[in-house]
Amino acid sequence: MVELFNMELAKARQRVNRAERALERAQEMLEEDCGVGINIALCSRIRTAQRRLIEARERLTKIDPPIIFGGSP
Repeated sequence: MVELFNMELAKARQRVNRAERALERAQEMLEEDCGVGINIALCSRIRTAQRRLIEARERLTKIDPPIIFGGSP
């Protein structure tokens, strides 16, 4: 049971890290001057990455609530 919890916790942390990296990459690409069409696509990509990051953080919080609520440190 503990192993399953640790595995789910690791997967949730990995999702958060991946979502953060994707958002950072998209924002860096937006800072480059690539043209209007590409910038519009990047804005869409950034919104999607932000949504995924929020969802990943929510999943992680459900699995392991912050220490204030009794989660692990």
